[in-house]
Amino acid sequence: MSLILVSSARFAEHQTPPGHPERPERAGVMNAVAARRRAAGGEVVAPRAATGEQLARVHDAAYLHRLSETSGHAVALDPDTYTSPESHEIALLAAGAAVDATERVMATTHTAALAMVRPPGHHAERHRAMGFCLFNNVAVAAAHARALGAGRVAIVDFDVHHGNGTQHTFENDASVLYISTHQYPYYPGTGAADEVGTGDGAGFTVNVPLESGAVDADYRVAFDEIVLPVVRQFKPALILVSAGFDAHERDPLATMRLTAGAFGAMTMGLRRVAEETCSGRMALVTEGGYDLQALAASLDETVNALVGPLAEPVWPEATLASGRGRTAVDRVKKAIAPFWKVK
Repeated sequence: MSLILVSSARFAEHQTPPGHPERPERAGVMNAVAARRRAAGGEVVAPRAATGEQLARVHDAAYLHRLSETSGHAVALDPDTYTSPESHEIALLAAGAAVDATERVMATTHTAALAMVRPPGHHAERHRAMGFCLFNNVAVAAAHARALGAGRVAIVDFDVHHGNGTQHTFENDASVLYISTHQYPYYPGTGAADEVGTGDGAGFTVNVPLESGAVDADYRVAFDEIVLPVVRQFKPALILVSAGFDAHERDPLATMRLTAGAFGAMTMGLRRVAEETCSGRMALVTEGGYDLQALAASLDETVNALVGPLAEPVWPEATLASGRGRTAVDRVKKAIAPFWKVK
């Protein structure tokens, strides 16, 4: 597989208050992953800023104007979300990295791309910043792919938090499938199994809410019986991934128990479906992941799944028993039965 990383040391310039979990050191982890990939002969490129036209497909003009006015200032946008003087410019690069990754995959210059960015994006709504997020990076990328001619785009979000902003952006749109696995109930409070989209988009939102404490085996059930079969039936022209790593057992912001290997297995599963449905076209954009050691290990597993030979996903050997995945999957199957064939 031809993989390109989109990354920049500049992502450390987005500063948050002392003690904030979305801290600049996360960019250092991403830079180290990029350096290892470059040393192994892989291609790494710097992002360019997203344009106003690209952002306006997802965000209101009034919001874009308000956010631009934070340039040069430290501003609290909500109790969790802050800017520093450089944040607006860096957020433009984060959204632009997602766009760049998408363009390269759509143009088939690369089969897969990984944009390692901060700030993250999937909580950002059309009209507001939220949950550490300024622009909704993956939503901007999906809208751009549609503008480039992709008839159908699938977004799979395995961040531990539900991507409320991404869901709301596309919940009326049958051309964009949004699937999320997430801890529930938990921040931001959205993502119940019966949230399946509205209007023309009914059935094209699929939420897999998992109870606190879910382990690798629970996510395996969710991917094997919901995520992968639905994406396969949707037959997208492109798969986008909101790649958050905060469901890891070490993460301080959640109470899931995934190991790093689970992220490699999820990525390989999605890669296999991409090969079946859209000639392998797949672009990943980072979201959360706040323990630095866990973030590094999970990113390495993800990269390995993208550059190694295509194979069956190798899930870590189960060491903890849990029925959380089965409980969630059975609930989701009832919710999506009118729209998808799930056994």
